[in-house]
Amino acid sequence: MTEKHFRTSDLARELGIHPNTVRRYVDWGLVPPVERSPGGYRIFTQRHLDCLRLARMIYAAPYPGRGFRALGNEIIQNAVADDWHGALEKAHIHLEAVDAELKQADTAADVLEHWAQNMTRSSDEEPLSIGEVSRLLGVSLDVIRNAERNGLITVPRNLHNGYRLFGKKEIERLRIIRMLSRAGYSHMAILRMFLELDAGNTRNLKRVLDTPRPDEDIFTVADRWLTTLNEQKKMAEQVIVFVKRVLASGVQ
Repeated sequence: MTEKHFRTSDLARELGIHPNTVRRYVDWGLVPPVERSPGGYRIFTQRHLDCLRLARMIYAAPYPGRGFRALGNEIIQNAVADDWHGALEKAHIHLEAVDAELKQADTAADVLEHWAQNMTRSSDEEPLSIGEVSRLLGVSLDVIRNAERNGLITVPRNLHNGYRLFGKKEIERLRIIRMLSRAGYSHMAILRMFLELDAGNTRNLKRVLDTPRPDEDIFTVADRWLTTLNEQKKMAEQVIVFVKRVLASGVQ
């Protein structure tokens, strides 16, 4: 049976995109090499259409970091090389990585909500210096100073020498900042949560972490981290289904 051929306009129509977008994807190497007709027109096949669908699917979701972007690119390049089994293997690795990141983010938010219900209000323990806190938490002095500078924590000072005095309350708060930062949440998301907490709202902090306020005109994927990861997981699952469909079709 003669292989079906497509023109640039055909692919654009199939995918609901502008023909220039198809040309751009070709230039970026997101499809296999394209032959041309004697008249100079590009000649596409089902293989090109499948690669374009895959690339569109992968690039549609916001990417939560370079590692995930790299995995997405590897899936596409396997498909471009006509290695759909390799693409499926990378797609499963991608999904596992998203699941691990999502579990860490969920766990951190759950720990936060538990802490908010039981956090220290005051303590008679001897306060620590910034250097002692740095060693205790395993973070740099700059990390602590930045947390204070960005409004994530307010540290009382010695009235005589101006040195910072970190009590149990401040140290607990720094532990929460460290945990949430390592789990992927942005400083803006953490600040948003602390503003709610300091206003006396100790419930639904996971939702607050994931919901930019109306006055946040510009926000990044880490400002709505759980939503970003869930969207990435949905895309990763769709990619696996699509690659399996291509393999089942026998086109590869």
